[in-house]
Order: sequence, then structure tokens, then C-alpha cells
Amino acid sequence: MYLHLQCTTSLIHQDELKTIFMINIENLSFSYSRHTVFSNINLNLEAGKIYGLLGQNGVGKTTLLKIIGGFLKLKTGKCEVMGFTPFERNPMFFEQMFFIPEDFSAPDIVVNKYAKLRGEFYPNYDENKFHMLMTEFDVNGNSKFTKLSFGQQKKALIAFALSTNTKLILMDEPSNGLDIPSKAQLRKVISQASNDQSCIVISTHQVRDLENLIDPIIILDSNGVLLNETIDRISEKLVFRFNTKSSKDCLWSESSPGGYVNVEKNIEAEESRVNIEALFNATLSNKEVIRNIFNS
Repeated sequence: MYLHLQCTTSLIHQDELKTIFMINIENLSFSYSRHTVFSNINLNLEAGKIYGLLGQNGVGKTTLLKIIGGFLKLKTGKCEVMGFTPFERNPMFFEQMFFIPEDFSAPDIVVNKYAKLRGEFYPNYDENKFHMLMTEFDVNGNSKFTKLSFGQQKKALIAFALSTNTKLILMDEPSNGLDIPSKAQLRKVISQASNDQSCIVISTHQVRDLENLIDPIIILDSNGVLLNETIDRISEKLVFRFNTKSSKDCLWSESSPGGYVNVEKNIEAEESRVNIEALFNATLSNKEVIRNIFNS
């Protein structure tokens, strides 16, 4: 979608373009002191999607989420979210955005009281939905945050975030600290929360935890966005095969019990299930090749 619209931008009035994308990033550059994190990144995100934001450790995934969420000020470039400039900190923007950090300091307050007090800041907060999600997550809302395990604290925060019914939810490594049953619950509640008017962006390095949930896939590095494509388009351009040996024509091959997972150009229009972990490794190992494949 991004590549197609980029080619037809000249045919669309600028005001109309703003309504198409929930998040519009142009020529974004950002540095911490002398360390450059991003240089001229361009990225457009639509409503109605659950984006998976992937990248190597330290590449700037959390920084990008904080820029989108209005917690960091841009050095150069443009970041527009729902028609707002995030760092201007318009209260109407924060009413429609929720950021879930990877790590947070739990307040010394009963969870249900926390939700009731903070829910007043969100016009679309649904208290019944919050209690339903707490039951789904099997977390006792009558306990103080500080009496819960880290995994339970995180589930309580996610339950509250989804109950605010904001148009934009940013999640930084939401599956970290969760056990296997909780990860299944997480996938279920996020899937149920998604709708045509909302956008959910999930930064993760645990792709297997969210493999059947995130779509489109964004792969990021410090030099730009390597990939921003839907699962359907990825399966159209690439084929993922399980063979007894590595293919000489593959973009990526990794050993797996019983054989190899190979990623190749999809020359014969074959159907295959996208392996996001293999896709990630293939993209990092063949940046220009992948860019050319999806630009063609």
C-alpha cells in the first residue's frame, strides 16, 4: 500500500492524503547527542491494521514509538499522527493515543481504582470492557499493582489500554514477561480490539509470540524502512519452503529440525505461509535485493 500510494501521490490532493494515513512520517531524522538513530525515514501507517515493528536491538524501535506518541521531539522531518503533531502535546491527541512501555514502574494503588481514575481522561473508556479483560487475563483487580507479578502488572496495563478504545495504541514488547498461556490470551484480546478505525503498532523481537496477529510487517534499520508490506504481498513476492537441504538460489536458509527453512523469490507464483522470523533474517541479509523485489 505504501509503495503504491507513493507512486500516485501527485494525483491526490494533499488534504486528501492526510485522511488516508493515520500516521505520516516524512524525512524523519533523530539523534541522541552524537549518536544518530534515524536518518531520513519515511513511513505511512493506516487505520484498521495491527502493525508489527521489527528490527535488531538498538535500531530505534522504542525511539520511533516515543516519537509517534509525542514523548520525544523531532530533530528534523515531520511526524503527523491523526492530524496532530505529537510533541505539541494537544490534550485531544492524548485522549486518542495510549503507549504501553516495555518496562514501567507499578503505582502503589489498587488496580481497579487506578483504572477508574485514569479512565476519566479517555472519553471512550469502557469500564465493563476493562473488567471483562481482567477476567480474561485472570488478574485480580482488587489487588494493588505492587502486589502483582510483573506479568500480571503488564496484563492489567494492557487490559486498561485496550479498554480506553483509543484510535492508536503503541505497544513496546508486550509479550515480554508473559507465560505461554498469557501470550495466547494477549493475541486473542489484541485481535478482538482491532477495528477499522484503530491502529495498533507492536514493537517486538519475539515474532513467534505474535506471528499470526501482526500484519503488515515493518522492518526497520538506522538507514530507513527496509520493508513495510502486508502478509499477502510478502507471500506474493517471496516463497517460504521447508526442504531437506539448503537451496543455492535462496535469499536465506536456516537449519531446522529435519531440514532447512529457505526463503526465495516467488518466481512461479507459489503459495506459502510467511515465516516472519525467516523473513526478518532474509531482509537484513539482502537489503537491496529485498528492496528491489518489492519495488518491482
